Amino acid sequence: MIKSKSISLLVFILFCFTNLVAQEYKTEKAEIERLLDQAVSDFNDAKYDKALESSKKALIISFGINDDSYVAQSYNTIGVIYNECFDSKKAIGFYEKALTYAKRTNKDKLYNWIYGNLGSVYYYNEIDVPKGISYYKKALYFAEKIKDSTEIKNTKMNIVSAYFAIDKFDEGNLYLKDIQENVLKYGDQEIKMRMNSLLGIYATNHDKKVEAEQYYSNALKLAEEIQYDSYLINVYENLVNHHNHFEEPEKALAYKTKLDSLSKVVYSEDKLDYLQKAAVQIELEEYKMQLERIEQVNAQHQKSITESRLVVILFVVILIILLLLLLTLYKNIKLREEANIELKKANEELVLAKEAAEEASQLKSQFVSTITHELRTPLYGVIGITNIILEEHKELGNSPHLKSLKFSAKYLLSLVNDILQINKIEEKRIILESLIFNLTDEINLIKNSVEHIADKNNNVLTVEIDTAIPEFLIGDKLRLSQIIMNLVSNALKFTKNGEVAVMADLKKVEDKIYFIEFKVKDTGIGIAKEDQGKVFDKFVQIERKEEDYQGTGLGLSIVTSLVKLFNSEVHLESEVNVGTTFSLTIGFPFDEDKSKEIINNIEVDLSASHLYNILIVEDNKINQIVTKKIIQGSNMSCTIVDDGYAALVALERESFDIILMDINMPLINGFDTTRKIREKGITIPVIALTAFDKQEVVEQAISAGMNDIMVKPFEPAKLFQVIHNQIKKGNAG
Repeated sequence: MIKSKSISLLVFILFCFTNLVAQEYKTEKAEIERLLDQAVSDFNDAKYDKALESSKKALIISFGINDDSYVAQSYNTIGVIYNECFDSKKAIGFYEKALTYAKRTNKDKLYNWIYGNLGSVYYYNEIDVPKGISYYKKALYFAEKIKDSTEIKNTKMNIVSAYFAIDKFDEGNLYLKDIQENVLKYGDQEIKMRMNSLLGIYATNHDKKVEAEQYYSNALKLAEEIQYDSYLINVYENLVNHHNHFEEPEKALAYKTKLDSLSKVVYSEDKLDYLQKAAVQIELEEYKMQLERIEQVNAQHQKSITESRLVVILFVVILIILLLLLLTLYKNIKLREEANIELKKANEELVLAKEAAEEASQLKSQFVSTITHELRTPLYGVIGITNIILEEHKELGNSPHLKSLKFSAKYLLSLVNDILQINKIEEKRIILESLIFNLTDEINLIKNSVEHIADKNNNVLTVEIDTAIPEFLIGDKLRLSQIIMNLVSNALKFTKNGEVAVMADLKKVEDKIYFIEFKVKDTGIGIAKEDQGKVFDKFVQIERKEEDYQGTGLGLSIVTSLVKLFNSEVHLESEVNVGTTFSLTIGFPFDEDKSKEIINNIEVDLSASHLYNILIVEDNKINQIVTKKIIQGSNMSCTIVDDGYAALVALERESFDIILMDINMPLINGFDTTRKIREKGITIPVIALTAFDKQEVVEQAISAGMNDIMVKPFEPAKLFQVIHNQIKKGNAG
């Protein structure tokens, strides 16, 4: 039986329809229409995989703006693609979903499209041709209702083709005669091609050989002019059946060869395999979008209570995480102490015990690294979302709940950093750096950062620096700042209505080494003699009778360990209710010639701020929101993708100045994504955004081709500085 395949193609004009929806969400709707138009173009070029990708993106955006009409169109588009690629089951499924959403809009145009496509899938795939005809007639009803002459003619030709398929030529010819003259006179190339094909089928089955071949010749010429492979396949099929009907096997074989050759290109196994995999992904995205829509509706109904609930829940979660972390670390430390006792008692098992201890230490390091990473990631979201709430809801600026949330998040972040610092010190993974720095600037910076603690306890904070100390010294300013910051914070915390002084005095100079004595003196509550030996131990807090002082007992332990790296030690003088003084002496090199050279080479960037286009690769939705808000807050533009493969696609379609790359992602991690980017010859700077400690990933980052690393959470100003520096280096290169 000769039948017409191109019926599904004609229905595809639905994707260009753009007047069914209102004007809100103009940007999103314009993007949906662009994607659907692109799907039309790719489909007509037989690029079914690309057509499906555009349709899937249109579906996701349609769900995002909660537009049932566009959701229905997107599902219908996907159904057409699968029907063309012989997957009728999936095609029917997508058409039925399209019909569900079309019923919510109650738009006759959508009904016309979808019923027409359902008719095609049941007829063309020979599932149930009479059922297909019934769907076509429903489509014809809505086409006549909206008085769409083009759809009326298309739908009638679909009915004709279906009747011909079940040898009901007289029934089909009734519809054909009704539109034949109008189509051949006024129709476009596509509809004329279909009409000639149907007339050829009718003539063949009434043994009018010459007349049929003239019609097929016309159809073939039109199909070649249109350059649509699917139309050519249709005409070749009809010609094969025509020559078989008149027992002309050689001619039939010639057209069968052309048919098979073109079909292999259009319906390649790779494309069909891609479509199978894409169907699963669409279903996953669909469920995800459905869930988000439910959550949005629920949020609208409970907006007034959600804000306060969110703050309370986050606060409770942070406290629970803090308690679990402290308990876990405490148990870990107790286990290590017990292991050490057993090692001392069992000398005969020294080798085995040593190996066990090393393994336990490695596990502990991995544990601490994992815990700090897992805490930093949500903390980045908590701090960022809190700042976004404060920016977008100015009326909540004085909310005690939000202030408590922000304080708790920063407090937990400080604790995480302290624990990581202790672990790195114990593992001897800290190496002092030799950088030039201004001592006065560093101490004043510390003073400014702790002023709020001084104000809270009504303290006076003073700084005294010996003028004999050179302006620039060489050493590890970061570790020195950590020492002084911990001592000053500790002093301010245990002092109320008093004074805290930070002093730096030059004690001696030996071989260009300037030995400086640092003192942090307070008039606080003091420390009893019997407790002074305990304060430098980890997790130790001296019991206070009247006040509740927050802290973990890690600050002074960190100070002691860092001071040892400088080959020095901390001294303590204290008297209860009088005050406490901590002192230490550190030697720093001073090279006047080198200092002048470094100062003269410092570049000051006085240029105005730049507008960069940034690609953000991040799978965590909350982190996406926070990072996007930070970038857009600086008037920069950004594009966000969920994984490394999507990043590679984005780089092919758009030009970016820099890439912010998350490391820990599903499907493909940030390191492998960067390697693939470099393999393509793309030299755009890549900055890693990670919750891991920088030293843990720096080697992998460098080997993968990354340019820099930012540890989350981070200060926006620091991020912008790194972005500018990396782009500047790239331009210079």
